[in-house]
Amino acid sequence: MIHSNINPPLLASYAHLVHCSGEALGDLGPKNEVVMEECELPLIDLSGLRNGNEAEKVACVSAICKASSEWGFFQVVNHGVSLELLRKMRREQKKLFESSFEKKYSCGLLNKSYRWGNQTATTTKQLSWSEAFHVPLDKIFEEACCEEFNSSREVMGRYAGEMQKLARMLARVLVTNMGEEREEVYNICDESTCFLRLNRYPICPIAPEVFGLVPHTDSDFLTILHQDEVGGLQLMKDSKWVAVKPNQDALIVNIGDLFQAWSNDAYRSVEHKVMVNAKVERYSIAYFLCPSSDSVIGSCKEPSVYRKFTFGEYRSQTQQDVKKIGQKVGLPRFLNCDRSLNHSTLSTT
Repeated sequence: MIHSNINPPLLASYAHLVHCSGEALGDLGPKNEVVMEECELPLIDLSGLRNGNEAEKVACVSAICKASSEWGFFQVVNHGVSLELLRKMRREQKKLFESSFEKKYSCGLLNKSYRWGNQTATTTKQLSWSEAFHVPLDKIFEEACCEEFNSSREVMGRYAGEMQKLARMLARVLVTNMGEEREEVYNICDESTCFLRLNRYPICPIAPEVFGLVPHTDSDFLTILHQDEVGGLQLMKDSKWVAVKPNQDALIVNIGDLFQAWSNDAYRSVEHKVMVNAKVERYSIAYFLCPSSDSVIGSCKEPSVYRKFTFGEYRSQTQQDVKKIGQKVGLPRFLNCDRSLNHSTLSTT
């Protein structure tokens, strides 16, 4: 049974930010829907990597690398993750989010990984109309305080394992394409360093001007996203926002900041966001391929666009920027000293 108080107090937070920031937004009633240009991401059949046909493998590798360079996003089918597992994970995800807000917030579910909104927001443009469980993979099976979610942890563990295999396969393709045979990029990313993020975007009565997730780039090597049929994901393409047409049969892959830095800008970490819906809630699950905090990120080629930095240093700088100026700056903070902030990577902020 779905509880009536499952939603976090997002509307109250929004109203509070309007009041405190003095924004002249009129009433908080529904607004006219914004019409957004829709795009279909490059669709790649990954069976070409496995079926033994060399020509199909070459074509598949080429498609992955081209999309990573031109779009920073692509979608994959025949990816090796069973549809039944994807359906089970979605059912367990909904069961978690249908718990009361008080339970999600205070019960310590999934290693106290629950979060909602943006507690550091000072304006409505910094508020994310969403809630999430951001779970380290190595914490999924830690002792839980609520036995009713044991099945969720079991399915989540299987799901994470499959995503881990897929992410490492894609990372190997991207690394090899740059002429590198070293395995550092995917060997430094394992269940002790990677994350799952279960997202729910509640119905928003003041859509569509509210972000479900504020514009950002991902601070990892790559992200694998499983989303429902609702839509709401938008990305920056050719200097304008475009809406991604949802495809439930495909998984979405996007390049993160670390791969852009490692590849010397050959691969693109593209700014994206989620917009909320006034009529229906939205669910998605993101897997993040991350290294350990002390892992050093350097370029695969010289001269390097970026100076070397650790993943811990990168996350710390990102957190400082968000706290100080309300948004992520990202890679431009790590340009080599002979580069200016007018470099094209400013488009990733």
